[in-house]
Amino acid sequence: MSGNDEQIAIVQTLMQLRIDHGDLDDSIHALSQSNYVDHLQLKRLKKKKLLLKDAIKRLESQLIPDRDA
Repeated sequence: MSGNDEQIAIVQTLMQLRIDHGDLDDSIHALSQSNYVDHLQLKRLKKKKLLLKDAIKRLESQLIPDRDA
């Protein structure tokens, strides 16, 4: 896989992760606004959202070109 193809794959993955992150955010908001709040489920969704955020940050850092020291 060439460098350009790899960057395209990273960008596509980033786009999907950002969509998933937004969907989780919506789910967390809806769950927290409901009459019955399942705190365990809410905690799991928040943890998954943080893991997605970490994955997004990792991939974003891969897109930054290395600078020669």
